[in-house]
Amino acid sequence: MAQETTASYPVNIQGTLQVPLSRWLFLLKWLLLIPHFIVLALLFVAFAVSVLITLFAVLFTGKYPCGLFDFNVGVLRWSWRVSFYSYSALGTDKYPPFSLAAGGYPADLSVEYPQQLNRWLVLVKWLLAIPHFLIVGFFQGGGGIRYFDGGLVSLLVLVAAVINLSTGKYPKEIFELLMGLNRWSLRVMAYAALMTDAYPPFRLRE
Repeated sequence: MAQETTASYPVNIQGTLQVPLSRWLFLLKWLLLIPHFIVLALLFVAFAVSVLITLFAVLFTGKYPCGLFDFNVGVLRWSWRVSFYSYSALGTDKYPPFSLAAGGYPADLSVEYPQQLNRWLVLVKWLLAIPHFLIVGFFQGGGGIRYFDGGLVSLLVLVAAVINLSTGKYPKEIFELLMGLNRWSLRVMAYAALMTDAYPPFRLRE
């Protein structure tokens, strides 16, 4: 099994390629994931509200409220698992759990809790992240973590799906590249959500 792990940056993304993969299941995953899409739509509304609350909390206290931090990390984790199962990686056929908690799945995400955040940086992180937004927009086809938006990630996933359909094998090189692209995107999302002051690196690997 191929495995990619991110450790040194505060945002840690994990994904283990589960082989062999079904040759045909990728055609139905969008349908199977409809319940997840509905729940995630609601969760991301709450996520946006919590980030707004956090902005004021950090501005006045320099602290990210622990409860909101854990919730927001859980939402990103849930989204990443759905992405990994579906059309951001097709890395596993194991159905993602309806859970914010860590562990027990081939894909996972964690963020190191910041003991202190720069109070004024929260006002300009969106501005500082603009170069990353442009790059991630090219990766994802829509500037964020999506499930099939026509960006580079979707193209590579389609190539991997066709190769797996024809040969029963998922090319390791494509998986590693997809992990790098998704890693970059998730780092930027966590930075924009005020979870860290560490500026995301301009690279696919650690």
